Amino acid sequence: MTGSRLPKWRRTSQIIFLLLFLVLLIFTSLRGVPGATSDIHLVAPVRLFFEWDPLVAVGNALASHALYRGLVWSLIILLPTLFLGRFFCGWICPMGTLQHFVGNMPSESKHGRQRIESNRYKRWQTIKYVVLIAGLVAAAFGSMAIGWLDPFSLLVRSIGLAILPAFNFAARAVLASLEQSRVGAIRGAGEGIHNFLGLFLLDFRQAHFAQGLVLGILFIAILFASLHVTRLWCRSICPLGALLGAVSRWSVLGLHKDREKCNNCNRCLINCQGGDDPIGGAAWRKAECLMCMNCVGSCPEHALTFRFFRKEKEVASPDLGRRRTITGLAAGAVVVPLMRANTGLGKSRNERLLRPPGALDETEFLARCIRCGECMKVCPNNALHPTIEEAGLEGLWSPTLVPRIGYCEPSCVLCSEVCPTGAIWQITPKEKGWVVGVDAAHNQPVRLGTAFYDRGRCLPWAMATECIVCEEWCPVSPKAIYVEEAQVVDSGGNTKTLKQPRVDPNRCVGCGACEYACPLQDRPAITVTSIGESRSPSSQILLSRS
Repeated sequence: MTGSRLPKWRRTSQIIFLLLFLVLLIFTSLRGVPGATSDIHLVAPVRLFFEWDPLVAVGNALASHALYRGLVWSLIILLPTLFLGRFFCGWICPMGTLQHFVGNMPSESKHGRQRIESNRYKRWQTIKYVVLIAGLVAAAFGSMAIGWLDPFSLLVRSIGLAILPAFNFAARAVLASLEQSRVGAIRGAGEGIHNFLGLFLLDFRQAHFAQGLVLGILFIAILFASLHVTRLWCRSICPLGALLGAVSRWSVLGLHKDREKCNNCNRCLINCQGGDDPIGGAAWRKAECLMCMNCVGSCPEHALTFRFFRKEKEVASPDLGRRRTITGLAAGAVVVPLMRANTGLGKSRNERLLRPPGALDETEFLARCIRCGECMKVCPNNALHPTIEEAGLEGLWSPTLVPRIGYCEPSCVLCSEVCPTGAIWQITPKEKGWVVGVDAAHNQPVRLGTAFYDRGRCLPWAMATECIVCEEWCPVSPKAIYVEEAQVVDSGGNTKTLKQPRVDPNRCVGCGACEYACPLQDRPAITVTSIGESRSPSSQILLSRS
């Protein structure tokens, strides 16, 4: 294979894996109508890419002292890295591909000598190794906060919770205008396009997520930075790239420089993606090379080739140094207690922190959750959202149920199906125990919390107005919300008989349907709190019996 063909093969590989990622992400969604009583499953969740992620596997093993299903497949990436170097970053990683494509766009800050100089190795490229060390130490202390910076978590969280919902809204707005056209041909074309996109791309409901705008802006900013510094994220921050760079020091494939042919034209630096110094007269930095092959394809003298078992001067290990190593270790050890100082993992935790069904106890949950957003993306009722302050700094962007926006569908366990790390343990609808016909009092269903009434706001209690919407929406059987008739006097002095709702805490599972359906528009008269959740023995309603 000639050097000029290698970049073409790499581009083909990048496009294939990027499209595969996007297709899997789009289909990590319920393609149909919610409310079905039968088992709901996905055909192809994007969890596949997390199973290729050795950073998630290593972090999961350190934090939970186990390895969740499928993560062992990350060896498929680690083992070839020992032979081929960071091929994953240059040929497969969709985050790297997006940065690569954006970085190749024309930019005033990367012209001529400026571009050549910007693609030389810089000392700040070692920051990613400090991030990796700190993240792994934090994982060893029981916090998977490194998931904030994992490239797949970043992609799913950003595209799934921000970019795709925005695209869905814009596409539906455009198609709606076409379908309302008075011109028959335009109206028909709009309907046809809508039906086609509805099968493969558009979601059946318009989702919106808390902090979706923030997540989208951060993602765009990362891509925009690549216009100024080639693959800035990969070079300076990405902890997965740092892990693969550390492993690649033992790779047997390396860059061979023919000094006799090299005329120091520096063309190899024009499109260098990793900042690994492929130029003549400088030691090649193996841990930084992304195997993009641009240097080989750009060399007019064919002075650069990749060979196995070559013997040349190189910098195999990351240029980290003792000081930065100690900084990473100290940061990882200190950051966990600092984040947890005001989190309240015990009884003082936020009462509105409602985790998805199957979620582990909070301490174990934060030891596994990588904040990827898959559970939020897949929720058919748009009920799961990234936390802001409910779980403290350590739990930022982890999932929480927001009943006012959506409730937990009784027969749905998709969030547990797509979770790649076991923070949400995989359960079946039968194990969840919310399906019709299951006696919640005797079969110990999964409980997310308990509903409570504010009688000062409830229409039948405070305003002598008929309303039993909450009882009608309660999905469990027997219903957790029941009504009792009472004689009340309205403001006109008239006596009337009303049905006043009450909650049976032994039956309530905290699904949030009652709070979702409450007709009060500002603050509902019934709210669900985390008390009574089955995942925490300490967060229970204590009723003494005489």
